[in-house]
Amino acid sequence: MSAETALYRSVAGGIEIAVRLTPNARTDAVDGRRTLADGSIVLAVRVRAVPEKGAANRALIKTLAAALGVAPSRVAVAKGTTARRKLVHIAGDLARLTAALGDAVAEAERGKERR
Repeated sequence: MSAETALYRSVAGGIEIAVRLTPNARTDAVDGRRTLADGSIVLAVRVRAVPEKGAANRALIKTLAAALGVAPSRVAVAKGTTARRKLVHIAGDLARLTAALGDAVAEAERGKERR
């Protein structure tokens, strides 16, 4: 099983990704794969928006849409709207979405190496 496979599961019409969101950050970015203390694997994402009135969730949707090359209307927070850990549904072609997710994770990892 690849690292990207552990990040998502295929569902009817797309994929679901476990996300750990950090609001109120300096920039909006996908930070790559993280293993949490409980052993679960998530996609770490940070956004500048504050977690008030859904602003951080809207920023998460825009950030993931941009990273995966899909329209924001194809991204939705399925669970965890008021929590840092979320389940995000992305509608689209499975092969295209998984390739884009792999590219986004790889780019985030390359960014960490440069720091």
